[in-house]
Amino acid sequence: MLQRRFLLGAGLSVALPAWATDPEALALIRTGGVVVAFRHALAPGTFDPPGFRPGDCRTQRNLSEEGRTQARRIGNWFQARTLVPARVRASPWCRCLDTARLAFGQAEVWAALGSPNGNVEATNEAHLRELRQALALASRQPGRFEVWVTHMFVLSALVGSSTDSGEGLVLRVDAAGVPRVLARLPSSTV
Repeated sequence: MLQRRFLLGAGLSVALPAWATDPEALALIRTGGVVVAFRHALAPGTFDPPGFRPGDCRTQRNLSEEGRTQARRIGNWFQARTLVPARVRASPWCRCLDTARLAFGQAEVWAALGSPNGNVEATNEAHLRELRQALALASRQPGRFEVWVTHMFVLSALVGSSTDSGEGLVLRVDAAGVPRVLARLPSSTV
């Protein structure tokens, strides 16, 4: 994937993903009234191992070193553009919390971004309703944006779109209150 190098203070440079130059996504985020919903960064595998527990990272599928680097790249892109989310929310799963914390330095645990059953990769109508309501509220707040870090299955249920690890979707509700994908921030994984 095409990457560009940007200088950060003290002569440090970082490789940023190709989407770092997407003017449409950047303009939408700057205008606000959107949520940038990320699928967690790269955590190899597909499901959590048997016997996993949501509050115990040792029992879960976690970010690889590449995933940790990917999460930092996401944060570097926002920081280089002085884009500061009004709120950062994440699924209770460690891979989501770690992605959010590595990228943005913080994360508010939000159960609606995770699995309602704790071990099934599915979401339910109550969580979807909560997500839609929060997105509708964020959509009515120009000049600010939120970041959500969640799972592919949650984003698929919310907006009907598949996502790669570390990929972000810029979301807003339309006039009918339906969640819409306005732009994509493709994965920074090479």
